[in-house]
Amino acid sequence: MAARFAHWIGGAALALGLCGAAPGAQAQGVVKNTFGDWQIRCETPAGAQAEQCAVYQNIVAEDRPNMTLLVIALRTADKKSQLLRVVAPLGVLLPSGLGLRIDQTDIGRAAFMRCINTGCIAEAVIDEKLGDQMRTGQQATFIVFQTPEEGIGIPVSLSGFNQAFESLPK
Repeated sequence: MAARFAHWIGGAALALGLCGAAPGAQAQGVVKNTFGDWQIRCETPAGAQAEQCAVYQNIVAEDRPNMTLLVIALRTADKKSQLLRVVAPLGVLLPSGLGLRIDQTDIGRAAFMRCINTGCIAEAVIDEKLGDQMRTGQQATFIVFQTPEEGIGIPVSLSGFNQAFESLPK
C-alpha cells in the first residue's frame, strides 16, 4: 500500500467547525460555492484574522443510512500543507483503519487519529501524487470496518473536486 496515504498527521487542525458524521449531521460554515458534488464552506474561527475555507462532501451509504462520512480537503492556515480529513461514524473498528481506493487503484489504509462526540477522524497529507489522483479520478471509495472481516466501501464522487480544491486560497 502506498506510504503517502499511511502518513497520517494529528496536529494541523483547521478550526472550521466539524459536525460529525452522525446520521443527519451537516458540516458547519457558510457555503460559498458548489463545484459538482463538492461544496466550499468557510468560516472565521475565534481568534483568527482571516476566513478559512475547505472543500466538503457529506455522504450517506445507500444501503446503510447510519454509515455517513464527511470528507474534507483543505489547505492549512499557513498554506504550507494540504490535508484530507475524513470523519467516520462512531462504532467503526479503529484498529482496521480507513482504506482508500481511487477508481481502480488502491491507495492504502491508515489509522484513525482520534474520536470526538460526533465521529472518528483520520487525516492524511495530500501529496502531489494523491492530489493528482483525486483531481483526475472519477470516484474515491473509502473503506471502513465494523468487524475485522467486514469492510464497507463508501463511494464518493470526485466530480468537481479539482475545480473546488483549486478555488481554495493559496
